[in-house]
Amino acid sequence: MKKTSLNDIAKALGVSKALVSLVLNNRGDEMGINKETQRKVIKMAAKLNYKPNLVARGLRLGASKNIGVIIPDISNPFFARIARTIEDEAGKLGYHVTFVSTDENPQKESRLIRLMLERQSDGLIIASSQPNTADILNLRRDNVPFVLIDRYFPQVKTNYVVVDNHKAAYNVVTHLINLGYRKIALVKISPEYLTPIRFRLAGYRDALRDHGIRYDKHIVREIPFGEGLANQMEPMMHDLLFRPLSVEAVFFLNNSLALAGLEVINRMNLRIPQDVAIVSFDDIDVFRLFHPPVTAVAQPYREMAKEAVRILVKEIQSPHKRNEKSQMVFAAKLEIRRSCGFYK
Repeated sequence: MKKTSLNDIAKALGVSKALVSLVLNNRGDEMGINKETQRKVIKMAAKLNYKPNLVARGLRLGASKNIGVIIPDISNPFFARIARTIEDEAGKLGYHVTFVSTDENPQKESRLIRLMLERQSDGLIIASSQPNTADILNLRRDNVPFVLIDRYFPQVKTNYVVVDNHKAAYNVVTHLINLGYRKIALVKISPEYLTPIRFRLAGYRDALRDHGIRYDKHIVREIPFGEGLANQMEPMMHDLLFRPLSVEAVFFLNNSLALAGLEVINRMNLRIPQDVAIVSFDDIDVFRLFHPPVTAVAQPYREMAKEAVRILVKEIQSPHKRNEKSQMVFAAKLEIRRSCGFYK
């Protein structure tokens, strides 16, 4: 469907585009446009579902020097570190940063994207929780500068900065197999449509296949995003760690799941790694302090955040080059510690 323009409103009313622009920018009284005409313009704009190009208007009025950052969960150490690095890097370039958290809620994310644009953000950095591409396609159509971080949509040409989740997960499972583990459970968070979850699961499956181990759906478990992870984790861990399943190792797909799992395992008085080996995706400082320290995948969050800011600012400052998209894929590092029975 064709987007309604100022010209469309002007033609429908038989007035000039300049008059419509003045009214919709709240300058009707200032320019002496009578109230009835202003009312007609506003009514027609609503009837035709007119949506202003907020980015273009911001450019006419002058850049705001503000970047909007939309992340799923500011309490997650991974996203908190990314947010802090973005703020530091943007500040060096003279930009302020506004952070919002979506709580993995796609509807809330849509509202926050609109809010950021209404507040005249020069561009956005987004770790999206969306199941589809509608909001992203709208941003691209409206020529809004933006960069996706951690999560992206492979079918849409956009700027993005991510890690190679498939390879990182593949390396985790290969490491466990090389240590002699064969029955390796995987615990993931929903929703599964998020690209990091999809690619980590694919890496897990491919590593099993390449080492001649059958994929067993009964030891792949999912917990919905939200509070009370430990309460949801307890019956799941009992099921996985005791007969008939009796898994030998558990691969948690993020640090929040790993922390909840470790809490439950401690309550069960099980030993790590003697009773069960543990690996987490996302390395956090506390993992080094556990007894034993936890093997984890360390993501290069500083490099990711710095690159996201660099790409975004370049696009903000070079609007004629916005068709030239940058896609950055970083390698993650497996930090091997004692929780899986081997320490170098």
